Amino acid sequence: MTITNITRSPEPCTEAGWLAFQYHLEQPVSREFITGLRPLGTLVFLEALQQPFFKVENEHYMIKGLLHDTSIRVAVHGDHQDEQIPIKDLIARL
Repeated sequence: MTITNITRSPEPCTEAGWLAFQYHLEQPVSREFITGLRPLGTLVFLEALQQPFFKVENEHYMIKGLLHDTSIRVAVHGDHQDEQIPIKDLIARL
């Protein structure tokens, strides 16, 4: 999957030491894309909801999004901004 743009998230979370970004994607988020994120951390995928939601949690970051949306939110602790590199690398392989 190609990340077409990365913007700062409109939802602030800097007071807790975290920085959030919207990763805009070339294609809508698919079920395969969501399950492909599993190596990055603990995956929660609530597929039975009217608007299916997923979250991947790791000690230093969190990834959240909706099935069929064209962006995902990535929040990374300010001291671990380099953690975005493996996230971007895995997304590029999906």
